[in-house]
Amino acid sequence: MLLFLLVLAGALAVIPRPALAHAATVGSTPAPGSVVGSSPTEVLVRFSEPVSPVTGQIQVIAPDGERINATPVVEGTVLRIPVRKANRPLGTYLISFRVISADSHPVGGAVTFSVGAPSATPEAATTTGSHPSVTLAVPLLRLLGYGGITLIAGPALFLAFLWPRRRSRTGPLRLIRIGLALTAIATVGALGTQAQQGSGSALWQVSWAELSTVLSSSFGLLLVGRLVVLALLAVLLPPLLRGRPPRSSPAPAPQPALVAAGAGSPPAPQAGAAVPAATVTREPSADRRVRAGAVLVLGLGGLATWPLTGHAIAAPIPAVTVAVGVVHLAAMGVWIGGLVTLLGFLLHGTDRRVLGVLLPAWSRWAVVAVVWLTVAGLVQSVVQLGGLPALWQTGYGRLLLAKVALLAGVLALAALARRLVTRVSTAGASRLRRTVGVEVVATVVILAMSAVLVQVDPGRTAAARSGAITGKGLSETLSSPLYTLQFNVYPVELGEYNTVHAFLYTPAGAALSPAEWQLSTRLVSENLQAVPEPFAGLPVGNQALGSVTFPIPGTYELAFTIRVDDLNRATVKTTVTVPPPGS
Repeated sequence: MLLFLLVLAGALAVIPRPALAHAATVGSTPAPGSVVGSSPTEVLVRFSEPVSPVTGQIQVIAPDGERINATPVVEGTVLRIPVRKANRPLGTYLISFRVISADSHPVGGAVTFSVGAPSATPEAATTTGSHPSVTLAVPLLRLLGYGGITLIAGPALFLAFLWPRRRSRTGPLRLIRIGLALTAIATVGALGTQAQQGSGSALWQVSWAELSTVLSSSFGLLLVGRLVVLALLAVLLPPLLRGRPPRSSPAPAPQPALVAAGAGSPPAPQAGAAVPAATVTREPSADRRVRAGAVLVLGLGGLATWPLTGHAIAAPIPAVTVAVGVVHLAAMGVWIGGLVTLLGFLLHGTDRRVLGVLLPAWSRWAVVAVVWLTVAGLVQSVVQLGGLPALWQTGYGRLLLAKVALLAGVLALAALARRLVTRVSTAGASRLRRTVGVEVVATVVILAMSAVLVQVDPGRTAAARSGAITGKGLSETLSSPLYTLQFNVYPVELGEYNTVHAFLYTPAGAALSPAEWQLSTRLVSENLQAVPEPFAGLPVGNQALGSVTFPIPGTYELAFTIRVDDLNRATVKTTVTVPPPGS
């Protein structure tokens, strides 16, 4: 485990920054917090990855609370929302949106802009968060599905390769059926909660139209495919794992006439008569190989539906992350499911000599599974974290560290169990059962953490979140006896790229085209002269556009000096506070 952490740290230190993923809002038109001169006919919201809209959850609310948007259209990463002119066009507008990102997670947010002058922000008709019932149900369903995978994979491995001949197979076969049922329940539950994740409604508030939309989406089709796979496995697996009868055994030759007539068993042969050898009816080995191949292909296909509906599909290298996701799930199922099978069936009532042969073989299987689990986990961590600081700076990274720490403890127990395998005495077997029992409990906790982890934004999305639009900026109205000035500064941060857009009106509210515009800035906390900023009028007459530079954090005075004609000018002032980076 120490080697794993060292490799993880080294890989994160050198890996290039991946592309943004797990959709974050990165821009809009009109710009968030901006003031524009007239009502737009269309508003745009840009995301860091392709999205799909949630029906009924895209809204543009006018200053008077009226909803003015038409049906939205998605073009890749851009959400286009046609809007009509509001009855009261002047004031602040709200763009409220809820979309589904490429990894099937819902993303909600809101952006404001103003026409003419800012006003009170209208309220959206709906919220953008998930209902608590859905927030609780989603990871529980995911945990149920992971548990189902382990109850299928582990018992199936033992029955196929390691099961003692004299032990009944009824228990593990029942466990496999339970695993198939749990996975099916989790899948149906995921289909039944996807619409609510998008709409923000409660778990029990869903319509047939919403369910139909989910079923026709790529997410729904993948989960329906998983259900088909589970149904086929339920048919194919039990006969394959019930065990093979002996290759041949002496049996009386059936009499064709009796068989044809449907009679019962043929009469016993006469004493001393030759008994022709006949093979007991059993499934031909070729058919078993075909069935086993079909089960293997179906199993891999079913496992692939998990990463294809999660973070892996939205990663910068989805082919790799989906593949390692399948490996991770398969290794998890073999290891944890094998432990459950051992604890539930084989460590009780099995002859010590049989355990002496079986346990070393299982130990080798477990080592292989853990190695693949670790390698797949390493690759997933490197891709999803995106950088070493994300380990301690993001909730995803901190949860991952806790999972790794718990896994390290479980592997220490596994190493102890491996040593106990070599001495299967009565006392050793008892101690082995206790050790395996603790392993099973700890791995259940790990599964629960994994179920939560897949619902948390990956660490690599920190960059997307830090670049996400926030609606920050400064919008004010300043007045003098000569004019009224409305202006917006965006985004009010350190550097040169802070845009100023201004509108000038007469005190009575009519558009006013001045003779000259001037803008200067001064850091209030320092005894410095005002600095002129580039600021010029636009052809529309009453508008001006410019930019300001904020070289260091602090409070700046903005001074607008406007000459309305050859003889009259006036200066209006305000202050703006520029925060330090990262605040």
